[in-house]
Parts: sequence; C-alpha cells; structure tokens
Amino acid sequence: MAKFEPGEARAWALENLRGVTGCVMPSFTQDLSGLNEEAIVHDIERERELGFTGFLIVAECGTTPDELRRFIDISVAESGDMVTVLQAAAGTLEENVEIIQYAARAGVDLVMPSYPLSFYPQDGSEVVEYTRVLGQASHMGLIVFAMNLWNFERLHPSGFAAPWLDELIETVPDMVAIKNEVAEPGVAGISEVFRRFSDRVLVADPLEMNSPAWTTTYGMPWMGTSNYEYFGAEVPRYFDLLQQPNRFDEAMDIYWRIHPARQATGSLMKEANAGTVFVHRLLWKYQGWLQGFNGGPVRPPHMRLADRQMKTLRAAAVASGLPVTGEPDTEFFRGRIAK
Repeated sequence: MAKFEPGEARAWALENLRGVTGCVMPSFTQDLSGLNEEAIVHDIERERELGFTGFLIVAECGTTPDELRRFIDISVAESGDMVTVLQAAAGTLEENVEIIQYAARAGVDLVMPSYPLSFYPQDGSEVVEYTRVLGQASHMGLIVFAMNLWNFERLHPSGFAAPWLDELIETVPDMVAIKNEVAEPGVAGISEVFRRFSDRVLVADPLEMNSPAWTTTYGMPWMGTSNYEYFGAEVPRYFDLLQQPNRFDEAMDIYWRIHPARQATGSLMKEANAGTVFVHRLLWKYQGWLQGFNGGPVRPPHMRLADRQMKTLRAAAVASGLPVTGEPDTEFFRGRIAK
C-alpha cells in the first residue's frame, strides 16, 4: 500500500522521504528462463539490513513486461516500511504509461522515468511534455532524473535546463524530487538546481562522494539512487551522521575510510560509460554480491564483467575495511541463491 493518499505525494515526500535509496536489480534463474523470486526477496531484505530506507525497482536488466510486473509485485510485498521507486525505462511513451499505471495499482510509492533511446526532442518543451505525461499518469510521486547524458545538451548546455524543471514543478503537482546530475564538469549546475528548487521539492545529488557538501550547504535530507550497495552499510550510516551537525567529523571518518572503494568504482564506471552512456548493471550486481546480495546473471544484451574489474573492486573493498565475502568470484555468476 502506498504511503500517502492521491494528491499528497509532494507534501509527504518533503516531510518523510529521508535517508538513502538504493537499487534492487532482478535476479534470474541459471538458465535465464525466469525470475529467481527467492533471490529477489533476499536482496530486498539485505537492503533493509544495511539501513537503506528505500530502493529502486531496476528495469534495465532484461525483464519481460510480465516479469517486470511480477518484480513490482514482489517488491511491494516485501518492502515493508521502505519506499519503493519504479524505474520507468520502457522503449515508448505508451509502454511507460502502462507500467506506471500498473505500479500505482500495485502500491509502488514513486516513479523515476528515463528517456527512450529513440526520444529525440527538438526543443525543451518536448522534454517537459514527455515528462509531464508520465508524471500525470498516476498518483505516484514523480522523481525527475535531470542529468547531462540524455543527449539534451544540444537543447541546453546543462543537459537539463532549470526552466524545464521549474515548469514541471508548477504543472505536475505530484512531482516530489529531482535527481540532480546536470552540467559536467564542475558542480555549478548542480548547485543552481539546489538553490532554485530545494525549497519546493526534494533535490538530491545521487553521487555519494558529494553528499557532505550538499548536506551542509543545502540540508540535503535524502539521497538516491545509485550503487551504494558496494559500500555495505557505510553510506546509509555516514549519511545519517551528516544530518547531525555535531557528528560531521564522525561521518567524515567513515567517508575517508571507504575512499579506496570509491576511487575504484568511480574509475570503472567511467570506463564502462565511455561511449555507451549505459549503466554496467552486471558490475553493480557484482558489487552487491561482495556485500551479501544474490549476484547472478542478467539478461543480454549487456556489458561483460572482466576478471580485472572484479579483482579491482574486491581489493578496494578490502582496503576500505568492508566485510567482503570470502567466496570465489566464480560463485557470483551462479548467484548466492542459485536456481
């Protein structure tokens, strides 16, 4: 059951959306013929154990439409008090509207759309209208993913112009948050979004390495979504400490201790994203597996996970003092709960 009544999404989020929202990716059977439901339940419970307050229902691992609906149902049933966020990443507007409406009926709380590969707007009004249609398709709260990798930089240098966000806030009452990754290099664009909109909706930079700056400058109370699972319980732990000004130094002790892992994942994600603009979900799966998540395969087409990458991630996690599994990497490809 959703955590607010229709029409109350924004007010609820401003008051209650807190902590760190991670990512749950679907797990499959060994022959990739269907979902491994027991493994999905395991991963949701692991999110709870590590202190995450919510999770993204990831839709970029090759699920069929029916499997995605089942994944949604499992997520809602197992989420308890955690906030659920649908990733609406289908290939067309119509398909996204359909899955959004299904998720709303199922009891998902929030939706975060992406933009299809074939979406090639000619001006900012098309971006606003596409996003508005999805935001008005249900009573779920809308998270707008404002980033510079949608190929919108030809429309505005930031990749997602502040006036577009302003119009969406004004015309989509259920818009609750902005996932704020605009205008690389530098943080001026990110700061502009915080300055202009954080008194009207939640604004979150999902890059955990930036969170000390934004919690102290703009009081950022919520962060999501990304591959925080690689760091075990440490990102939820230090993010909670950052909300308490008198405990900032404690938070930074954790922050610096896990810096080797941060450097490793940053380097490998840049490598994977170069030329693809695509999240390496199998790499994220491996990162979670190191911390007790199921792991296991995702459906192709996807990027291959190399032995060099696994060794780098494991060694960096050990150097960061994280409780890394002692199982050999070959077990990752089977999954912790293999079927």
